Amino acid sequence: MTTHRAPKDSARPGRPVERTVFAGLVLAVGAGVAWIGGMIYTIVGWSG
Repeated sequence: MTTHRAPKDSARPGRPVERTVFAGLVLAVGAGVAWIGGMIYTIVGWSG
């Protein structure tokens, strides 16, 4: 008697999680750069 098993996926299951984490890091870096830019803009505005 044979058993029928689903073939194993060749893709690693961790990939969607890695993509989500990477997207979160990119958004966090973008927010940090925008915040620093806002601080520089504010300080330049105060000194001018």
